[in-house]
Amino acid sequence: MNDYIVEFKDVKKSYFLGESEIEALKNISFCVKAKSFTFIVGKSGSGKSTLLNLIGAIDTPSAGNIVINGVDIGTLEDNALSDFRAKNIGHIFQNFNLIPVLNVYENIEYPLLLINESKEDREVKVKQMIHDVGLAGLEKHTPSQLSGGQRQRVAIARALVKEPVLVLADEPSANLDSKTSAEILDLMQKMQEKSKTTFVFVTHDKDIMGISDITYELKDGVLEVENV
Repeated sequence: MNDYIVEFKDVKKSYFLGESEIEALKNISFCVKAKSFTFIVGKSGSGKSTLLNLIGAIDTPSAGNIVINGVDIGTLEDNALSDFRAKNIGHIFQNFNLIPVLNVYENIEYPLLLINESKEDREVKVKQMIHDVGLAGLEKHTPSQLSGGQRQRVAIARALVKEPVLVLADEPSANLDSKTSAEILDLMQKMQEKSKTTFVFVTHDKDIMGISDITYELKDGVLEVENV
């Protein structure tokens, strides 16, 4: 079994603004170990979102190779890539990105519908996740009836319910107060230990980096190890 879930080799990403080429990411080579917490930090405009979109197979590089869970995603056609994302990658967003018209149960269930899990399996997995993230009794609540911390618990459950090999967290504590943020990070650690999945955090919050196995800093499109 490969020790790495994410492998970047000489990855570049450029955009054109009129006739000018903007290098968002420059010759990035790095790996993310399986079952680890990896942090990527950087200022606004440093390329963090671009890098996260590449790791999440949402975007494609201008040059270089990206291997996720042993698959060179550059070789996949659009439909195969969509299927790969749906099965292998979970997302936790700063703004939660829950579906407003769905309740807690339905929001967590949604990723399982996309990968055609049976009704029986969906029910078992969703109920277990609701219990694990501390949302028992709130199954029928919609996002508008929940606090920020509760919404993020739904987002964590939704990301993990399909048992992905990789979870990407984009500023997951940015919209939470310090107490709630600490509770959510503690929950993420416990869920990561239970699920044995791999977490990649993108953040600028120095206060939460103590839980990382390794931290990279992205500056002007260049990625460097900050601490191990």
